[in-house]
Amino acid sequence: MAKFYGEIGFADTVETRPGVWAEQITKRQYYGDLIRNTRSLEQSSDTINDGIRIANEISILADPYAREHFYAMRYIDFQGVKWKIERVEVQYPRLVLQIGGVYHGNSDSET
Repeated sequence: MAKFYGEIGFADTVETRPGVWAEQITKRQYYGDLIRNTRSLEQSSDTINDGIRIANEISILADPYAREHFYAMRYIDFQGVKWKIERVEVQYPRLVLQIGGVYHGNSDSET
């Protein structure tokens, strides 16, 4: 089983000015194990090139912050690319993250 160490981005919705809300990303580092490592191509008639999608599962050792904010996980940095976290399964003391397509959202943050 391959090991993992990397960044996970958590999103909090904050009011940036009166009536304007935006996601603010908090980045944290985690250790874990790569459980499943697969990829597929997304074929679409709307684009010329196929998109890459991975269906990996990474099990991380959850600290109290991750356990309390697992609903806010947005992306994981895996092999130099930020990937969307599509599903989180709680298996205390671990969280199993299923990741998919490339994350295109905000990654500016507080560290």
